[in-house]
Amino acid sequence: MESGDGNGVPENANEHCPGPESEAAGKAEECAGCPNQQECATAPKGPDPDLVSIQERMATVKHKILVLSGKGGVGKSTFSAQLSFALSSMDYQVGLLDIDICGPSIPKMLGLEGQTIHQSNLGWSPVYVDDNLGVMSIGFMLPHPDEAVIWRGPRKNGIIKQFLKDVNWGELDYLVVDAPPGTSDEHISIVQFLKASGIDGAIIVSTPQEVSLIDVRKEVSFCKKVDLQVLGVVENMSGLRQQLSDIKFIKALETGEERDVTEWALEYIRANAPEILNMVASTEIFDSSRGGAAKMCLEMGVPFLGRVPMDPQLGKAAEEGRSCFVDKKCRASQLALKKIVDKLVTDQTETKIASEEMHR
Repeated sequence: MESGDGNGVPENANEHCPGPESEAAGKAEECAGCPNQQECATAPKGPDPDLVSIQERMATVKHKILVLSGKGGVGKSTFSAQLSFALSSMDYQVGLLDIDICGPSIPKMLGLEGQTIHQSNLGWSPVYVDDNLGVMSIGFMLPHPDEAVIWRGPRKNGIIKQFLKDVNWGELDYLVVDAPPGTSDEHISIVQFLKASGIDGAIIVSTPQEVSLIDVRKEVSFCKKVDLQVLGVVENMSGLRQQLSDIKFIKALETGEERDVTEWALEYIRANAPEILNMVASTEIFDSSRGGAAKMCLEMGVPFLGRVPMDPQLGKAAEEGRSCFVDKKCRASQLALKKIVDKLVTDQTETKIASEEMHR
């Protein structure tokens, strides 16, 4: 069955479809010839009783934010991890939920590899990085980190539902949900499961290149179809920024071989222009001549949250499972990420105040 609108009606359904949850689903005259007729006729009818449990569990979570990407490899999980680190460093109670079932990278990016989930009479307990940062991922359930998860849609949906209704998150200021790339079963499920308890919206991560932005446009379209607010787009890997002292210098030889001349180059700079070593080298990696994510946001009428440069130190922090906000190693990316998080928190606070005033 193809995904459809926020009410569960498939895109390829007949006109005047009664809806998959209707008692007449698959049996009404309007269903004749529909490719979903057999599935709708045999599917369980009525509202999902688990949605009540999810709503009760999520009632203690103030803000729920999905982190999406149109395609893989744009740094979405890295951003989710650092966003969670940043919010927790601001003394918020934070939960990070990894629903990338087939590629759960969050445990490694939070330094939690090898951890397991514990169960109590209150439900599953998240794995904690700090007292105010809990994490849940299917990666904690795999017998080996190299184990492949080969699941069809219904089983993926089932584990996402369990993460929402059975995990004892407690009182949270923010629940950050790291979703897989694209617009598949997991995305439809998380939106439907959380709709009753409210979702603040989605942050979409992209790179400046047009091949990535093509898929981001589809992601924005998906959000509009399921009535999910786009909180903003983050342009990741927006040019390479690296401390000059960290750069490796290579000399190409006529034989086609390369020679590492880093020590010679650094010694030469120290002797002749030492102040250069404190500078940051910058270059564009992707073609951004068409305006990148900022221009796309303007065209599609969605907010642009900012740019995060490609920073080798940020990549290293993700590999080591640590926050880039606790030291000065990620100089190039830390400030950019901080501006984005501050803007996000400010916007969420202003939205909440406006909503409360409206309901007075």
